[in-house]
Amino acid sequence: MGVPPMTLARDVTTRVAELRRHIAALYGDLGRRGLVTWATGNASARVPDADLLVITPLGINPDDITPEGTVVADLHGNVMDAELPPSSDVESHAYVYRHMHQANGIVHTHSTYATAWAVRNESVPCVLTMMANEFGGEIPVGPFSLIGDDSVGRQIVEVLSTHRSPAVLMRNHGVYAIGATPRDAARVAVMCEEAARTVHISRQLGEPVEISRLLVNALHAHHRDISGQPPLPPPTRR
Repeated sequence: MGVPPMTLARDVTTRVAELRRHIAALYGDLGRRGLVTWATGNASARVPDADLLVITPLGINPDDITPEGTVVADLHGNVMDAELPPSSDVESHAYVYRHMHQANGIVHTHSTYATAWAVRNESVPCVLTMMANEFGGEIPVGPFSLIGDDSVGRQIVEVLSTHRSPAVLMRNHGVYAIGATPRDAARVAVMCEEAARTVHISRQLGEPVEISRLLVNALHAHHRDISGQPPLPPPTRR
């Protein structure tokens, strides 16, 4: 592909270089954890104060990614610096960053158990205290969307606007996890898969018992308090 390097202020250039290393390492770790097999996911980071993002390239094996192979794009998905084509999700990541200002990292996986819920078009019910703590309720499922433009990003923003969850299952597709940092987004993706696996196994033994909304709110508020974060408000329903 080969796009000429950008001319940026020195501090922005330093941040971009750091994030390229970070995204390459994080994507490799997702592969080692089994959340991304071959080239079935992607990860990105917002570049602070620069209207830019760093994203994994198209079709890259996590074992093969390098910092130089990551792609720098603007917040409309236009490639600014790259040796390889960007992930086909670049416009969706850019849309999320433009509309969710708390998002500074995005991870997309096709992890087995979470994606199994997505292909059933079913949210993961909140039956674990861990889910109440981290997701503030169920892990929602969003509608089917074609990839290649910003359609997935639009649905991510739409679904998460009415949920406290930092993760959404896109129907027939997989997981999108949002974080205050790229590492936080990766943590959310890992925990989403763990929750989906545990709840799936519990269904093989019987019907899981959901946690009441009142207790979910209390657990979520306590968890946010001890982690030094203000509790998120209860989700709205449209």
